[in-house]
Amino acid sequence: MTAPRDASESARARTRALPGIVSLIGFLGLWEIAARLSGVPAFILPTPSRITGVLVRRFDVIAPEALVTLGEIAGGFVAGTCAGLAFALLMARWRFAAEAFGPLLVVAQALPVFAIAPVLVLWFGFGFTSKIVMCGLIIFFPVATSFFEGLRRTEPGLIDLAQLNNARPFDTLRLIRVPAALPSLAAGLRIAAAVAPLGAVVGEWVGSSSGLGLLMLHANARMQTDLVFAALFVLVVLSLGLWATVGLLTRRLLHWSPATA
Repeated sequence: MTAPRDASESARARTRALPGIVSLIGFLGLWEIAARLSGVPAFILPTPSRITGVLVRRFDVIAPEALVTLGEIAGGFVAGTCAGLAFALLMARWRFAAEAFGPLLVVAQALPVFAIAPVLVLWFGFGFTSKIVMCGLIIFFPVATSFFEGLRRTEPGLIDLAQLNNARPFDTLRLIRVPAALPSLAAGLRIAAAVAPLGAVVGEWVGSSSGLGLLMLHANARMQTDLVFAALFVLVVLSLGLWATVGLLTRRLLHWSPATA
């Protein structure tokens, strides 16, 4: 039963991806034609073919910087997810915690990372730590909010049933509320995966010795717009890869939930 099911899921995934691939190819084709016909200088708007050539020729330069940024994204994603899970569980377990710390969720989202990035670099330095903290702050809000909402909206009948069976509050949280909130958490994780690279790149723009963000800054200062777009393309690939990986894992782990299909 597993093999036919996997084949069916793969076929559905290919079918869902086909319109996006076609639209992307069409967009790149229009970009190529427009850039060539308009006569716009390459340092203002390079063609996709020129960007591809730079990506191939300068891959030995781009790849190490991409690995640095990928490490920052991965570290921030893990840190932000763990903090968001702990915060949501704390607020779900004690009402006082929800009332006292709930506004911090809004503050975490309202603070623009561009504004606090210089302070974080000042506190944590130019290395990995400041980038991980920035990624974690961006990821923290969607994870904590989605998981807490899932915990809060657990089917009341299930909680009543647990109380009738004299279940302790901790057991109700662990055995009923957390499993019921996992689909909401999966949605929050997918959102977090999509925005995770923002924190790393902003941190590299503010202060860093390596990474795709720093490479883009240097290339832009030298008017190497094609290299900027090449680095941006790699960053998009990293973002899509993280988003797809999180989506695949959540669908595999929560195959029983229609919300993750």
